[in-house]
Amino acid sequence: MPRHRPHVAARPSWRCRICGAAWPCSPARLALLGEYREDRIALLVYLGTLLCEATTDLATVRDGTAPQDLAQRFVAWARTPRPTDI
Repeated sequence: MPRHRPHVAARPSWRCRICGAAWPCSPARLALLGEYREDRIALLVYLGTLLCEATTDLATVRDGTAPQDLAQRFVAWARTPRPTDI
């Protein structure tokens, strides 16, 4: 029986330890949405904290990721869509 392995970030690269994609990868996003389904604000606070940590880590790695790209990658995907976004 296959064991579930969570898609978590490898630091300081912030790549997924399982699939190698930029974290949070799609499986990680789905897991986070499920875990925080009752509290979207808590999810955004958590992701904002990770964004700050990733910004520091990735600056030392110098991978060329722009800060605005990190905001989209870590936080913007998780916000609740506004009616004008639909």
